[in-house]
Amino acid sequence: MRAYISVFKLRLVNGLQYRTAALAGIATQFFWGFIIIMVFEAFYSGAAAPPPISLKQLITYVWLQQALLAFVMLWFRDNELFQLITTGNIAYELCRPSGIYGLWYAKLLAQRLASALLRSMPILAVAFCLPEPYRMPLPSDLISFLLFIVALLLGLLMVVSLSMLMYISVFVTLSPAGSLLMFGVFGEFLAGMVIPVPLMPQWLQNIVYILPFRWSADFPFRVYSGHIPKEEALIGIGIQLIWLLVLVGVGRIAMASALRKIVVQGG
Repeated sequence: MRAYISVFKLRLVNGLQYRTAALAGIATQFFWGFIIIMVFEAFYSGAAAPPPISLKQLITYVWLQQALLAFVMLWFRDNELFQLITTGNIAYELCRPSGIYGLWYAKLLAQRLASALLRSMPILAVAFCLPEPYRMPLPSDLISFLLFIVALLLGLLMVVSLSMLMYISVFVTLSPAGSLLMFGVFGEFLAGMVIPVPLMPQWLQNIVYILPFRWSADFPFRVYSGHIPKEEALIGIGIQLIWLLVLVGVGRIAMASALRKIVVQGG
């Protein structure tokens, strides 16, 4: 465990050095945030029936999505891990005394946390001060905020677990681009990153609700906005814990299976 904690600290400190890249990301995310909100504002102004989620809740959803993008995006990648697999340098990782799954999990977790720490605070600080209707409101009460924090952290662990499955799949496909595309496109759509889940047709929501992706983004954002009541939020946090255990268990089994079959040639 000490080795994993050391790797986590090292990656976190290393990630916090990229401040210029974070500034560029903040500008881009503000641009996309305003564009998305204006599109939904126009959509709501012409709605013939009351939408399933209010415009204020939707604006909160969008700003949280932009501020915490590093926590929830599945296309966030570590090219070093892809290169280790595709070039055969995974042999050096196998020489380490610690398990690869835990080591990579700590690396990926620290990278996402460092990126979010640099970007989220400036975006949220400005979003709270914007004029209406673009202003992001505070949570309704302290309990809702605490539930949101717990749901967000569990969602982060779920995203890292899903990312691990993406890296493990490259042991079989040897195509980082293919795995990244499949996980990124389908995962983010099913997580509500393209269209918020309440605005999806009912048949699609039924599919989304039985998959793990929405628990990483859609669920914590709706807990913050109050669209999901506190009682449902507590049940949802329990479901997040179950999904997290399942994803980590499947990932460890898949990693062990992939490493048993691996053959590294050359010297």
